[in-house]
This record gives sequence, structure tokens and C-alpha cells, in this order.
Amino acid sequence: MGKQTPITTSFHLPDGREVVIETGKLATQADGSVLVRVGKTMLFASVVSSPEAREGQAFFPLSVDYQEKFASAGRIPGNFFRRESKLSDYEVLVSRLVDRALRPLFPEGYMNETQVIINLISGDKDVPPDAFAALAASAALAVSDIPFAGPISEVRVAKINGEYKVNPNKSELEDAELDIIVAATMDNVMMVEGEARECSEKELVEAIKVGHEAIKVQVQAQLDLAQKVGEKALKKREVAPPPEDEELKKLVED
Repeated sequence: MGKQTPITTSFHLPDGREVVIETGKLATQADGSVLVRVGKTMLFASVVSSPEAREGQAFFPLSVDYQEKFASAGRIPGNFFRRESKLSDYEVLVSRLVDRALRPLFPEGYMNETQVIINLISGDKDVPPDAFAALAASAALAVSDIPFAGPISEVRVAKINGEYKVNPNKSELEDAELDIIVAATMDNVMMVEGEARECSEKELVEAIKVGHEAIKVQVQAQLDLAQKVGEKALKKREVAPPPEDEELKKLVED
């Protein structure tokens, strides 16, 4: 593993901070894996998908797990067994944010069991990692052969002192009048979630536009990374069209 040469790409946030996406060094047996670095914050995402669906599978079994390891803060778990505990409410909520952005982009009829795991392995107390979790997950899918109509990304947009900021620091968020998470592809906004003290429709729409412009840069970085990876990332698995239920179709049409 140590002799592997990583493939990297990078981009800059609107405030000038560099974000580096790296693949090919860790978890090389996974279908796709990436390391995302923003300052001292490091997120590792891996994705695996079964080669074929189970017999009789009637839904898409996708699981997304986001976890912040104690080791990311240089600590050892304080419980008796010194092991990581179950996901906290915060980690579950971040997992759901990522899930809601990814799930609609898998092809209809794709029923293969798929797992996306995102781990915070190094934390910076002033850089909220939740805004980069979806970027890591989507980048892992982008460098895999799993069929996915992405890439996507998520950013946090906050209005602070009348100015819109993308992925602000934690200290800046204390004064935010509006704080939303925007998820989008290159062309479409997938999800918006957040809170505000009070804001007009115009302010919300403007915040979404600011977020989408930042996301376009992140999506392009993932496309560039996939090009560097080559055939493994560019040639996706074929998905058979789902069988039509003629009886149900007839009932609906009638």
C-alpha cells in the first residue's frame, strides 16, 4: 500500500482555502475511496457495491454512515472497552444529509447492496466537517465503476453581516443570520436544509445560487479526478432496465 502513488486534484473555496481530493493510496480494494483534506481536517470516504442484486430484491439497499472517530481529535474512547460507540444523533443527521443527495441519482432498477462510509480521521476545531462529507462520498463514487448520475457536492452557505459565505469557520457561524446546506449536481439543486432567524424568499434564493456556483467548482474537480483515474472511473457498470409490471401498468392506465 505504501508504494502506491496517489492521484490528486484540488480546487479553492471562495475564501481561498485549498481543498485536496486524493485517491489510489488507501482502501484500494474498495470500489472507490478518496481522502479529502481542508486545512487540518481530513475525511476518508469509501464505497462498495455488490456485483449483483439479491434474488427478489425489491428496493435499493443503500446505507450511508458518517462517523467522527475519537482519534481525529487525538483522543481514545473513554468507555470500558476503549472502542468507538454507536453513531451520535449528529452523525446520523449528517449521514441523512448525504443519503438524501445521493440516493435519487442511482439508476432506476439498480438494486445492488451499496455502502458508503465516511470517516473523519483528522479534525480542525474551526472547520465544520459536515459540509465536506457529501463531497467525499460523491468523489468516492466518481472514481468507482458504480453507476451514478453525479457527481454532486454539498456546501454550507451562511449570511454573516450581510455577506454570503461558503463553508465559513465555526467561529463565524455564531453571527450567522442564515445557515443552510445546499446539495446539487452541476445542473440541478438536489436538496436544501437549514435555518435562519428571519429571511426573505429573495435572500434564500440568493444563498442557494451562491452555494450552487461553489458546488459547480467542486463537481468539476471530481470530473477531473475521474479522468485522471481512467477507465475504472469512466466505464460504469451496466444496469438492466427494471421489469415492467404489465398488470399494474394496465390498472393505472385504466
